[in-house]
Amino acid sequence: MTALSILWTAKSSNVKTGPIPVTTTSKTTCAPGCPFQGNGCYAESGPMAYLWQGVTDAGPNAEFKSGKATIRTTDWQGLCGNVAKLPEGQLWRHNQAGDLPHTGGMISDTLVEQLVNANEGKRGFTYTHHNVTQSEHNRGVVEYANRCGFTINVSGNNLTHADALADLGIAPVVTVLPVTVEGKADIRTPKGRKVVVCPATYKDDVSCASCGLCAVRDRKVIVGFPAHGARKAKASQVAA
Repeated sequence: MTALSILWTAKSSNVKTGPIPVTTTSKTTCAPGCPFQGNGCYAESGPMAYLWQGVTDAGPNAEFKSGKATIRTTDWQGLCGNVAKLPEGQLWRHNQAGDLPHTGGMISDTLVEQLVNANEGKRGFTYTHHNVTQSEHNRGVVEYANRCGFTINVSGNNLTHADALADLGIAPVVTVLPVTVEGKADIRTPKGRKVVVCPATYKDDVSCASCGLCAVRDRKVIVGFPAHGARKAKASQVAA
């Protein structure tokens, strides 16, 4: 596993997340085989792309320039220390870009356990595109984290994939949707599961901070995200 570089933002200025703590983790954490890599990933374009590349290139516990700002990264231990210091019940989002640490597609159970322990009493949540349908190891890590209070949403490429993930019963599910999907659309998976479009994608007065749906581990609905970003057309093709 290569060294993990993480940017800890104590109060996000992103209108979609709202003013909560968020992280950005180096590209090395991305899941091997993710169909959106180089093919519509929202974090690979726009201002996020420059920030993400800067975090990746800088390495852990280093500084880099982003515009006029000097930004300092941390490592996994620094991340866990920051999380542990959060107040009780604090909502926070891990990985506005990036995924869970892994070696060859196998999620690190040791590092995830450290983060789970740091998150005790907090409301941390994230998403993973790592393979859980074919990897018993990854299923176990994801299920453990959710059982112990850190929400890891498993990410579907489309509605059929979302059904396969939901069938596992190990974690809440999210999925990418075609760009043409409207916010209030009545969407069902092929197996009839209800999909709720992320309200922050179509309501100006909603953010992660005010919604918190993705942090709910035992929810009955799948959360859908219409393809977005400068390369949304490519992501939409995958989702369709």
